[in-house]
Amino acid sequence: MVNLSLLVSFDRKDTTYKRTVIACFIQAVYLLELDRQENRTKENALAAKWWVPFKYKLAQTLIDERDGSIFGAILEWDRSAALADYIFIRPSGAPRAVLALRGTLLKSPTIRRDIEDDLRFLAWESLKGSVRFKVALEALKSVADRYGSSNVCIAGHSLGAGFALQVGKTLAKEGIYVDTHLFNPPSVSLAMSFKNIGEKAGFVWKRFKSMLPTSGGTQVSNDEGEKTLGLGLGKWVPHLYVNNSDYICCSYTDPDGTEENNAGKENVGPKTGQMAAKLITVKSKGKQKFLEAHGLEQWWSDDLELQLAVHNSRLINKQLKSLYSLPPPH
Repeated sequence: MVNLSLLVSFDRKDTTYKRTVIACFIQAVYLLELDRQENRTKENALAAKWWVPFKYKLAQTLIDERDGSIFGAILEWDRSAALADYIFIRPSGAPRAVLALRGTLLKSPTIRRDIEDDLRFLAWESLKGSVRFKVALEALKSVADRYGSSNVCIAGHSLGAGFALQVGKTLAKEGIYVDTHLFNPPSVSLAMSFKNIGEKAGFVWKRFKSMLPTSGGTQVSNDEGEKTLGLGLGKWVPHLYVNNSDYICCSYTDPDGTEENNAGKENVGPKTGQMAAKLITVKSKGKQKFLEAHGLEQWWSDDLELQLAVHNSRLINKQLKSLYSLPPPH
């Protein structure tokens, strides 16, 4: 288990500590649901041990009305607990509130609804039809209104990362930019596979048309709707935590073909028309089993070797493209 101590080191520049704390908050949500399933009391519950040391408190649990399971929680800065330890000012970089979302739990009371949403993403590459999306979106809007979007963070693991990405993206479309952290986000779907096939077919058709003789005059491009705004690209840049040995999220590391090697460069931004994310990848120490590569535990490991890049990936471009697209011409 991670050493839950030294809150004062929670600094905006200390990305390792911030990653560890946020991963712990997501672990707490897993345990909130397991505490519920095991009927644990306040005296023997496990979840609180993952937020109390960081001087946060549980403000709200997010409930799936279909089965009563806990899939998320809002944790808020606990000023009283901080003052008791002579911490008079909330450390720089520590959000006022964090919305944490868990992933799939392979336990009988909740597995049906978890798998249902997994299949929803697999089939449609969207989670907006789930009741969890609506509940999470309303909860994040509420805390953003209360504390200001710059003081709020949303985070998730696996399926929860899928919800966090789509909730964060929805708010970004409304001009509300929330710090977003996605651990092992899902990247594989049937919808995406069909899109890739369609894009390849469209590319071949465009190449074929370009070889046909024109009837004269200047050819006018009809791709106005595909142009993107260079302004505002840095307003919402999600943080993705990816292990290349995890087949669920490894597609995020596929380049878009125009990226230069920006590994380790914090201030390198995307080119005009490109969307970006801060991609943190695990440097593999050898072959890993899937459960290890997809597990949340790796993100609070002390000896984790990571590589940071402002990454322009094919998948990020697809998922964030609608954020910065110009409206179609009238």
